[in-house]
Amino acid sequence: MIRPRRSLVAAIVFAAAASIAASGARAASRSAAQSEASSPASTAAGETASFAPGWHQQGRISYYGKRFDSRPTASGEPFDPDAMTMAHPTLPLGSIVRVKNLRNGCSVELRVNDRGPYEKGRIADVSRAAAKKLGMFRRGVTRARIELLKVGDEACD
Repeated sequence: MIRPRRSLVAAIVFAAAASIAASGARAASRSAAQSEASSPASTAAGETASFAPGWHQQGRISYYGKRFDSRPTASGEPFDPDAMTMAHPTLPLGSIVRVKNLRNGCSVELRVNDRGPYEKGRIADVSRAAAKKLGMFRRGVTRARIELLKVGDEACD
């Protein structure tokens, strides 16, 4: 049986590790470009981000399907498809944001009352009423800009 030289094996392992590290850096760079924010949005477990009016984020948004009607949201209130509300993973509950559809320029003001979305590559879920006002109801997903207008106080929700 022929055994490969240790230096050859080490070189292959090193090359594979370098390739994995480089692809991780490219993915992180792409992720940062897709989710542009003016202040910290991503947080480690247990930490809270600092948000202030003017904070913004761009990316893909979608809207809640019918199966979520009347189900409890993170704020405790039942989901109302006709309310002007949205889900965001990190913004404080009760925050007021302006969401602008980057495809057509339509915008609405929404209140954050839930956590999500849980679909990879999305930054927010909006109610069906908001999706209709944003002109994205038929498409289902669109590129949008979220701007924080008023920071909510989760303790008061």
